Amino acid sequence: MASVKSRSKGSAKSAARPRVGIVMGSESDRPIMEEAVKILAEFGIDSEVAVRSAHRTPEAAAAWAREASSRGLQVLIAGAGGAAHLAGAIAANSGLPVLGVPLASSPLGGFDALLSTVQMPPGVPVGTLGVGSWGARNAAHLAVRILALSDPAVARRLEQHRARLAGR
Repeated sequence: MASVKSRSKGSAKSAARPRVGIVMGSESDRPIMEEAVKILAEFGIDSEVAVRSAHRTPEAAAAWAREASSRGLQVLIAGAGGAAHLAGAIAANSGLPVLGVPLASSPLGGFDALLSTVQMPPGVPVGTLGVGSWGARNAAHLAVRILALSDPAVARRLEQHRARLAGR
């Protein structure tokens, strides 16, 4: 049940506290979920990274989600494979936006995780992204867009990024 705080080289405002929480079901998921950390760092947004399992450590996962807002987190990204209940468990225990990243850790190649993550009951929403590293990267990009709604500095960096993409 390791927990690591990752700090980007962002602005003084973002250096104070992580704003995005990234949680994964297993330490083996870290290489893929680190893609989200990298994207956030490019925008100067600090993140908190934790390993919590909806199945092996359900109480710890629930506590992590319940306490996320009090730690200053504003968006949560949850990555898990197989039965992939983590994003739903996080959403059930937090009022923050939860972005789910299905991971391809089973013989079904992530299809099982995709269905588990995307099909949430009404009132417990999880914004589900693609499977694997593309999903992790897009979850970070979506978190940036969410933060940009209330942070002019992030909004400026997002617009600069979009201009660079248009210039390719």
